[in-house]
Amino acid sequence: MSAAAVHHPVYAGDDAALLGVAEAIAADWAALGVRGSFLARNLGTGEELGFDIEESTPLASVAKVPLALVVLDRIAAGELDPALPVTVDPGTSSVGPTGLAAFRHPATVAVGDLLLLMLSVSDNAAADALLDLVPPAQVDARLRAWGCAGIRVRHRMNHLYECAAGAAGNDFSLALELAVRDEGAGRHTIETLDPARANAGSAAALVGLLHRVWCDEIAAPRATAELRRLMGLQVFTQRLASDLRADTLRWSGKTGTFLHLRHEIGVVEAESGDRVAMAALTRAGRRAGLAADIDLAIGVAAREAFEALRCG
Repeated sequence: MSAAAVHHPVYAGDDAALLGVAEAIAADWAALGVRGSFLARNLGTGEELGFDIEESTPLASVAKVPLALVVLDRIAAGELDPALPVTVDPGTSSVGPTGLAAFRHPATVAVGDLLLLMLSVSDNAAADALLDLVPPAQVDARLRAWGCAGIRVRHRMNHLYECAAGAAGNDFSLALELAVRDEGAGRHTIETLDPARANAGSAAALVGLLHRVWCDEIAAPRATAELRRLMGLQVFTQRLASDLRADTLRWSGKTGTFLHLRHEIGVVEAESGDRVAMAALTRAGRRAGLAADIDLAIGVAAREAFEALRCG
């Protein structure tokens, strides 16, 4: 790699020690061939650390969090019934390995339970069923009305796979190869990997959203309380939460994975009263469907950031 191609992160930190933690995390990721952005913020003190926090990145399933908030706000306003039954037919629904997306037969599920499936097991079919009720343009408009300009919701979850198939046929390995190649070249053969056309957001915007959700400063309090509850039920713990497992800690999060993207956002809450919101958005520079070392590096980043920011 030429010197001109070397990426120099833009760091954020409230003092020299926090900047040092941010620099160490960025160096660890770079050593693995990972580009990305990271931000952690203590919700009580406002202190934070991170790097490249304003960089817009395709969100994959992390987009399900702002979607859930908008749907829950509609429910709180009486505009949508959480008991409304929705029938999902696997023959016409979205691709995915979990939940209704993996079903072989039609199923009828209430709106409230679609939210549970979407956030707990990242069910793409559940997410797109909700987007049929509250379309992407409406979600995006509500986010802008709330002042969440750094987060965009533009398409259904299945559009991720449609665009990958359009570029690589049914060869997912080729799609991954294209994603990695294009990352290095700064172009986007797969439309939903282009931040200008994808569901996209920055670490700063996502942590800002979590901050407002955890402090009841956005949407209806009933909506934010339910979103916190549902995010606490996520079953995937291999990333940010992996090094934060303890009886004295509670993690609430949402992962996002697609091709070379491995993300997670969430909040860790300690018995001491500390609450730290985090966003890790990564793009791998190698073709790997499984990358435990990258997941581990995200977990190490979370632990180091939490220890640096906690007061108790």
